[in-house]
Amino acid sequence: MKRKSLNKVLALALASVMTLGLAACGNGDSESSSAGNSSETGSSDAGSSDEGSSAEAGGEESSGEAGGEQASGERQTISFSVIDINAGSNNVGEYAEQILNQVRDYTNVNVELTWVANDALADKNALYLTNPGTMPNIITWGGTITANVVDAAKQGAFVDLTEYVKDSAKYPNLSGMSEEVAANLTVDGKLIAIPRTRVVGRNGLSYRTDWFEKLKDEYNLTEPNTPEAVKEMLKAFTYGDPDGNGVDDTIGMEMTKHTGPFDIIQTWFGCGNGWAEVDGQLVPVWMQPEYMEAVDYIKSLYDEGLMPADWHTRPTDNWSDGCKKGENGVFIDVLDSGKRIWKYFEDDATFTPSVVNPEESAHMTLYGAVNGRTLATAGYAGYFTLSATTLDTPEKIEAALTLLDKLNDPEMLILTQYGLEGINYDMVDGKLVDTDNTEDGKVLAQNYLGLNQLLPFLPTTEEANSRVPLQIDKYDQAQNEAYAAALPYAVMNPALSYLVNSSTYSSEGAALDEAATAARTQYICGAIDKAAFEAELQRIRDNGYDTIIAEVNEQYKANQ
Repeated sequence: MKRKSLNKVLALALASVMTLGLAACGNGDSESSSAGNSSETGSSDAGSSDEGSSAEAGGEESSGEAGGEQASGERQTISFSVIDINAGSNNVGEYAEQILNQVRDYTNVNVELTWVANDALADKNALYLTNPGTMPNIITWGGTITANVVDAAKQGAFVDLTEYVKDSAKYPNLSGMSEEVAANLTVDGKLIAIPRTRVVGRNGLSYRTDWFEKLKDEYNLTEPNTPEAVKEMLKAFTYGDPDGNGVDDTIGMEMTKHTGPFDIIQTWFGCGNGWAEVDGQLVPVWMQPEYMEAVDYIKSLYDEGLMPADWHTRPTDNWSDGCKKGENGVFIDVLDSGKRIWKYFEDDATFTPSVVNPEESAHMTLYGAVNGRTLATAGYAGYFTLSATTLDTPEKIEAALTLLDKLNDPEMLILTQYGLEGINYDMVDGKLVDTDNTEDGKVLAQNYLGLNQLLPFLPTTEEANSRVPLQIDKYDQAQNEAYAAALPYAVMNPALSYLVNSSTYSSEGAALDEAATAARTQYICGAIDKAAFEAELQRIRDNGYDTIIAEVNEQYKANQ
């Protein structure tokens, strides 16, 4: 095997091109490990189409009744900037206007949509901040709150929603959002946004079940419930010829330059989620005693050729293709990605036979916590802000909030995710059966495609999903069970709400987090040694992180 020597060559190449302490084979990572939301923009989280369709059975049926009228006056027009993840094929087709008009009639709001490409969203929103008078009434943001949003909030760019969402009579869905999620969207005591909620226990490990079954006796594989058991599985998947073709063409674990999987692995060793409490103080995980043990483990996976040698330059586009094509057997990120890989194996057009029984398809096992721990999501992925400039009357503010509230009702959850009964879905024995899985159905789906990006999924994703009486398949059943199993072991970030209100973090935190992530990447790749890695972490502390720690803990102690 030549993987290990290849890793060394790449490490030397990496060392030759990095700039002092900060050059980054990992600088392009889309997430910050210290911010603790590293898996929020995993391979499936650019939008919520799959998240929104994983409803549990047993919810209410659509009543077909129109939404309640606003207090008084004419119907308000609300402009809404929405993420376009469908290359412009959103809400188009024969029934598109009918569907959007049903949304307008139910919510009693004339909503006007502006679609913004996902990769242009941050730049477009930054332009809005420079000219508040051009802001749509409602703006969609990706990820968690960033420094420019915090600064804009402090200057009064967004409506303070604190008192509004307490009104459970007017906003029964918005008012039920969790205090923890609300705290992460609060700046200077003001709630500045409505979250796009996500399942908390969403992260974990998925693996090729048939590869495991084929190799378990020869390699004494056991359930991957410890880091050591995971590593043994990765070794078998790398060197045990799991596909049986006699060629050295498999690598245990899929990995790209998005380092979210490393943040998940770190929790297996007792590390926190971005931050942790140590001796009564909140600190970034790279100050925990367990951190170096975890990173050394990850480095050993790299050194032993158990992940792609060029992972640090691999783009995140089509991240799961390695598993789909049989190059990898383990995928660490959101569990619903494992579900989608499994569905790919069983699709008629891409049928992948099991290496144990070729008459059956390959299979993925969705496995949440390892060593009794996994990385929690922030509870939301993206959020909606309301413009304090363009929402210039109480009636407009209430119309915008009414729209966001009523979109969580069963009628709207069904319409925006599944379209029209008899056209996009059928009701069988009180359960919704999606009929958009044919070629004709996929065309008809464009009538409502993208409208799920309007949904906050409140008060929680689980509650919203339960309102759709969906006839779930085996894939969604396995996903929901994996979510539920992971939830009790999901490690939350205790500092998120405090970081939002740390002035130093707002101005310098992103760059310092990138530096810490880059140093970890360089150490794993062998571009720097442990002494240089530790020296870089100390430099990061000296250059501002100690001030961030102090500002976070001042707030933390005040809340005790």
